[in-house]
Amino acid sequence: MKTLIVIPARGGSKRIPRKNVRIMCGKPLIVYSIENAKALKEHMDVDVAVSTDDEELGSIVKKRGVEVINRPAELAADNVTLDPVIYHALLYMEEKNHKRYDTVITMQATSPTLKKETVESAIKFFESSGYDTIISAMNKPHLSWGMKDGKIVKNYEKRLNSQELPPNYTETGGFLITKRECVSKEGRIGNNVNIFEISEDEAVDIDTYSDWVLSENILRRKTIVFHTVGKMELGMGHVYRCLTLAYKLTGHDITFILDKESNIGIERVQASNFPIVVVEDQKELESFLKEKRPDILVNDILDTTVEYMIMVNKYVKRIVNFEDVGKGAKYADAVINALYEKGEKLHNEYYGSKYFCIRDEFLEEEPKDFSEEVENVLIIFGGADPSNLTARMYDICKILHKEHPDINFHFLIGFAYKYKELIKDDSLNNIFIHRDVKRVSSYMNKMDLAVTSQGRTVYELASMGVPAVVLAQNEREAEHVFAGIQNGFINLGIGKNIDEQTIISTINWLIQTPKVRQEMRKLQLTKDFSKGHDRVIHLILNDLDDDE
Repeated sequence: MKTLIVIPARGGSKRIPRKNVRIMCGKPLIVYSIENAKALKEHMDVDVAVSTDDEELGSIVKKRGVEVINRPAELAADNVTLDPVIYHALLYMEEKNHKRYDTVITMQATSPTLKKETVESAIKFFESSGYDTIISAMNKPHLSWGMKDGKIVKNYEKRLNSQELPPNYTETGGFLITKRECVSKEGRIGNNVNIFEISEDEAVDIDTYSDWVLSENILRRKTIVFHTVGKMELGMGHVYRCLTLAYKLTGHDITFILDKESNIGIERVQASNFPIVVVEDQKELESFLKEKRPDILVNDILDTTVEYMIMVNKYVKRIVNFEDVGKGAKYADAVINALYEKGEKLHNEYYGSKYFCIRDEFLEEEPKDFSEEVENVLIIFGGADPSNLTARMYDICKILHKEHPDINFHFLIGFAYKYKELIKDDSLNNIFIHRDVKRVSSYMNKMDLAVTSQGRTVYELASMGVPAVVLAQNEREAEHVFAGIQNGFINLGIGKNIDEQTIISTINWLIQTPKVRQEMRKLQLTKDFSKGHDRVIHLILNDLDDDE
């Protein structure tokens, strides 16, 4: 089947002057349509031509090896429809190439987000369907109103949610595919018509500056995969960090990958409504990456091996790892570790609290005023608390209550904490249990003192100016040096190795010495976490150019 693709492109444009030759994400706007049309030549008998009245535009087209048809002045006026333009181009190409085409396709120069695979699928549908004409359209149901006899009237029978409304197809500038005999000066649409539905992202037709901005954002969109882990022995910090970043990367194509052992992490990611893939092993992971070919892979799985990193580098353009001190780290484009303070970055490593990605809620809350008296103490050990430090502190708070009967002890229990049924409110000892809290900051900013583990929570407490006693969950967590006296924390080491009396005496001392607590608070509030997201997102997206 002989096919002619005509791309009509005038030099003049009222709303966006010279839009067809303007650079969008590294190349002139018209080039996107040209590239889509030329790509069809690989599998189809296709000729491509651009009808234009503009010398500069013609020069851009010729450089891409495409036929330029000089449009007569009478067909370049503002009030001329596309029908006579396409008909003129058809007659020109048939005479020049000494052939009669079977199919004529109009492709607008103003559809840069349209994908070549979509056009190819539409042509195959047209060829097998028996329709005279296929028009690209977007289905966007809405409650709409019109005018009849001078009055505003509704275009619907019953008010429904958009997903329940009947289809409402809007033509896009992507393509109009029609049989040769349907093309004339007066029209290009036959009697037997159907639409080919395309996605909202591909349906953008550049008519206004808003359309231009939207298209640029779509074209800059990256496919990003977060490979993370969330299980009892490792806690939920990795999953929460990835979710925090995913929420910030609005507009990009995000997918999460977790291994089947990450049961609590899978549950939390599923609740976020991000796409998630659960893999059995590294072989399944490789198969996914080979098919997906993401622009960016974010590994938040602790240490990586050389074998793993060599594998993922075969399928991914850019790789960013968190908390990776394994032998595979050198194969990443960037390694980010906010939990260590290592001075200046070395090679691909970025260390220190300035790279901590604090949740938005902590940027919105204000620290409470300092209180000489301790009225509320917070006990928080993350989403899972694998060392069950919560149970130790539950018993310790009963002892502390005897000496401080006016202090309230607030336990924030994570959704993945295994022993939550054993930890209950105890009003006699002023112990209050808060389970799976959605907004932790609203509790933290009411506290005078805290007891916590040595992960991301210490940064959140610092942002709220809450002096804290730190008990690490394990040896690796104990290596995180932020939670030290230099930043407003009393670090007792690995929790399971610290005797009960040391914990009690330390808390008693802080309760009784407001000057020490006030100094700790001052040290905490010198830290500014507001730019951490920006720094990390810059590192994630950094090396990918717009025109890749």
